Order: sequence, then structure tokens, then C-alpha cells
Amino acid sequence: MNAPTDKKHGTLYLVPAPLDFGCDTQMPLQGSLPEATLTTAARLTHWVCENAKSARAYLKRVDALHPLALPLQEQTLTELPREVHKKGDHGGKGSAVFDARPLLAAALAGHDMGLVSEAGMPAVADPGSSVVRAAHALGITVVPLIGPVSLLLALAASGLNGQNFAFVGYLPQDSDERAQRIRALEALALKTGQTQLFIETPYRNAALLQGLLHTLHPNTRLSVSSGLTLASSATRSQSVQQWRDKPGGPDKNTPAVFAIGA
Repeated sequence: MNAPTDKKHGTLYLVPAPLDFGCDTQMPLQGSLPEATLTTAARLTHWVCENAKSARAYLKRVDALHPLALPLQEQTLTELPREVHKKGDHGGKGSAVFDARPLLAAALAGHDMGLVSEAGMPAVADPGSSVVRAAHALGITVVPLIGPVSLLLALAASGLNGQNFAFVGYLPQDSDERAQRIRALEALALKTGQTQLFIETPYRNAALLQGLLHTLHPNTRLSVSSGLTLASSATRSQSVQQWRDKPGGPDKNTPAVFAIGA
């Protein structure tokens, strides 16, 4: 629950972005974002973003549907520091937890603000939770807007347990460490019934998939969803043995969500 809010403060809106960032083709915004989200985004003029260039590209697409309250060059866009991308909003590797309160000065001055990541819902499998945490500490109202969340779309399409699940982020890149992590996640999934979801940088999709097929037990179920909300959207959910019998998987350019379970 928010701390008591000061009516003089602006509101922090969590603005979802389409899932086609970095993909070869883009889908119309209205196909994955409701009108209310687009109109709210169009009236905001102060932003905290993961990347200013991609945020401007997104706002340009919004502007084509709903004219922005200010031209792009007059919008105030503040990027989250690089350290947040590398170490996370909650610190890590001995670093201090990031204090995002200075980024919300415009909201304290009465301006509504938007928080946006490169794709999907900010602060979910993306940077931004430090900004939300700071808003609560400052008594700024936080309003999440409706839009695509790849993890939930992939979970729903997997047929795996949607009542008990965990998102575990990225797996180690080192093959031995990755195999050890895969075995631990599989043991947890089979013991508790908890679906384990994770992601990878698209160009490493194939390496992760091969690691999974090499390490997991034949009867474990593996689901891979790629290109969610795009025309090329696909989900394959089968036993590991079925995957081995008929290889396939996402390409090196398309974001994917991986899930394992009983």
C-alpha cells in the first residue's frame, strides 16, 4: 500500500511497452495496448526510462495514434543509471541498493510521470522497481497501466502449473554452472510442482535450449514461447524427450520465455 499521498504530488504511471523491441517486424500498438494506456502515455511529459532512444521510438509510435502533449524534443526523459542495468534495482555484488528518489523530482513538483522499459511491464523482469519503491517512500501514487507481460503470457500458454510458479531471471552463461542451475531448478519443479520461468538474451537462445535438452530428464516438460504478441508468436510445450526427437526452437533475434515443470 502507498504511504499517505500528498495531493500536490503527481502520479507515477507504470507504462507497458510492446514486446516487439529488437524484432524485425513491429505490430500495431493497439493490438497489445488498450486505448486507456495509450492516451495516458500521450499526455505524460516526464519519464524515467531504461533507454532514452527506445523510449523516444515508442513515444513516436504513440504520437501517430494520439498526439503527444509535448513534441518529442520537449519531453523530459531520464535514464536509469547503467549500474542499475548491470547490478539490478536491489543492489548486488556488494553494491548499495539504488536510491531512485532524485529521479522523481518532477512528481514531487506536481507533474505526472511515466516509467517505461524497452519491452513489457517496467519493474517486471526489467529495471524499474527502485523507482516504484522510491515513489512509495515519497508518498507518490503508483498506477500500473494495462499491457503485455511476457512472463504471464508464456505461463498461460505453457500448460504448466499457473498456481505455483517462480521467475528466476537469467541462467549462468558458463555451461557447467548453467547445467548445475538447471538441475537445481528441475529438482525444485518436480518436488514442489512449482513452474520455473527464465529468459535469455535472444542471440543465446540456441545455447540455452541445447543446455536444457542435454541436462533435463526426458519426462520433464519444457515450454518455450517466442515472439509473443507478434504475428510469428509460437509456444511449444512438450516433454524433453519429444523436444529431442524433433529439434526446433526460437531464432537468435526473437525474445523467448522458457519454462520447466512436471
